Amino acid sequence: MRKLRLQVQVSIDGFIAGPNGEMDWMVWDWDDALKDYVSKLTDSVDTIVLGRKLAQEFIPYWENVALDEKNPEWDFGKLMTIYRRVVFSKTLPRKAPWKNVEVVSEDLNIAMRKLKEEKGRDIIAYGGSSFVSSLIKEDLVDEYYLFVNPAALGRGLPIFQSVERKLDFKLHECLRFDCGIALLHYQKGKTG
Repeated sequence: MRKLRLQVQVSIDGFIAGPNGEMDWMVWDWDDALKDYVSKLTDSVDTIVLGRKLAQEFIPYWENVALDEKNPEWDFGKLMTIYRRVVFSKTLPRKAPWKNVEVVSEDLNIAMRKLKEEKGRDIIAYGGSSFVSSLIKEDLVDEYYLFVNPAALGRGLPIFQSVERKLDFKLHECLRFDCGIALLHYQKGKTG
């Protein structure tokens, strides 16, 4: 069975955006080691899952990057358009307005479990607070890649807001990058 990996940038106090969706606190001047790490993580998947809100910015952004060979992110942008992309939404039309994108409106739990049972490489989730919170609540995330930025927001949009019971995690790796970001890679399950 394929794993669902969550890749998300968070503040030290656990938010993925400010109270109004602000992301100006995130570090984007990544060092080469962080870029290499994210590239290897991306190479291990063949499917990207997104919530509607993020998809509406994420997909057009990477499609534009993929059209511009002079853009320093061009190689990564090509991957973001070649990989299968699945958007979970009850409001988008069934026929996506973008190429190589499926819109799924059925129950998140059922649809994601079907995706995980398909053959292929692992699946990566990017998303906003409500989508990621739903994945976590339904116990669908197998691995957490939390890229902790050197900022505290005090308040904002959390990803564990829908947790109704204690969740156990096993720390798989912890890395420090020169740009100030630290990676905490957790897997589901108890330590020890």
